[in-house]
Amino acid sequence: EREMWPSSLLYPPPASAFVTAVSVVSFASLASAGLSELRGQHMAYSKFWHVVSGQQQKKGGTGGAQLSGRDGMLVAYAPALVAAAASFVVPGTVEGLRAELLAAALAVHFLKRVFEVLFIHRYSGNMPLNTALTISSSYLLSAITMIYAQHLTVGLPDPTTDLLYPGVLLFAIGIAGNFYNHYLLSQLRKGGDDDTGYKIPKDGLFEFVTCPHYLFEITGFFGFAMISQTVYALAMAFGTAAYLVSRSFATRRWYESKFEEFPASIKALVPYIL
Repeated sequence: EREMWPSSLLYPPPASAFVTAVSVVSFASLASAGLSELRGQHMAYSKFWHVVSGQQQKKGGTGGAQLSGRDGMLVAYAPALVAAAASFVVPGTVEGLRAELLAAALAVHFLKRVFEVLFIHRYSGNMPLNTALTISSSYLLSAITMIYAQHLTVGLPDPTTDLLYPGVLLFAIGIAGNFYNHYLLSQLRKGGDDDTGYKIPKDGLFEFVTCPHYLFEITGFFGFAMISQTVYALAMAFGTAAYLVSRSFATRRWYESKFEEFPASIKALVPYIL
């Protein structure tokens, strides 16, 4: 009898109410955050901190406790890095090649993020503490749940279509492309954090889209999903894509509002298409 599609590509859903609930909540919350971006209700980090801060000041508010942009992003990424790295030293957590490669990919992903925060990115604004904690808890929960969902596949029949090595390749493309485009963005501010002026990026894929770094981040998350082949990792990939597609449209609108000379031919995320 021919095997049905999902079971040929994914492990069976785990008998875990926790993982099932987190899968649903993660996708729904990311998709909802994406819709908020489209409505102009932005997550207050990167260039949109200035937008959100201005809106709050008009309403007479301050937005609560603030961190520097760099400190806020360290708070966002460091706990997930620690969790991914710790999975290798907690006995019985990471079993088998697939689990080892998934945990290693997660550790590399968040190590790159922390490295970029410390040495690549330029910051001209602050970040609300509650935003930093929201992002941090989301990344921490996703890293832990992705590793735990993989742990629950021990003893289950493997999917008949093995996507492990194509997933490693896709992840490598995603992380390399994301890093390269983050580097290009950093070069727009050669004066460091004191250089607060925004410019239109023009090198590489920035000639065609406003957010190639988001395109490669989505690519990396689908790399996670292919390495893992669990329902949770796939839900995270689609949820991340939904959020970043929306964030890229919001970013393109921001550039259009900021620069009269912004080229109409530049798309938001996918060259010539989207």
